[in-house]
Amino acid sequence: MRLNDFNSAPPTAAAAFLCPCADVPRWITAIVEARPFASPADLLAHATTAAPAWTETELDRALQHHPRIGERAQGASTENEMSRREQSGVDTSADAAGQLLTGNREYEAKFGRVFLIRAAGRNAEEILTHLQSRLNNTPEQELPVVAEQLREIALIRLEGLFTS
Repeated sequence: MRLNDFNSAPPTAAAAFLCPCADVPRWITAIVEARPFASPADLLAHATTAAPAWTETELDRALQHHPRIGERAQGASTENEMSRREQSGVDTSADAAGQLLTGNREYEAKFGRVFLIRAAGRNAEEILTHLQSRLNNTPEQELPVVAEQLREIALIRLEGLFTS
């Protein structure tokens, strides 16, 4: 979708277009209601601060759609295509996959949600280092980290929608 089309789309269509970036309705609404944007850069600047301090409920809703790091999302949805592209640099060798699987399980057991990290531009070793470090967090410490990672992913995805 081009920016002009996004700016002039009905609110429900514009919201549906943004949903694969981050399924956080308050964030999506804040962006849709701020239209029109003069440029993709203006849209991204607004999205960076739209709906600050995502709640735990919003994060849990958004994370329902995220595959585990190291697992390839299946299906032809826009979100799955984005996830596959973001994780393209993650090593899928048996050793790396096993370590990621173990780390994912530990994380999920401790925090009750999928481990989320911006995978774009990171390899499996970097992701594992972050995963192991974050396992030392308390739930209270981890929540803002997850929120920041989700926002980074949302912004990368949003940028890709308007620059590809």
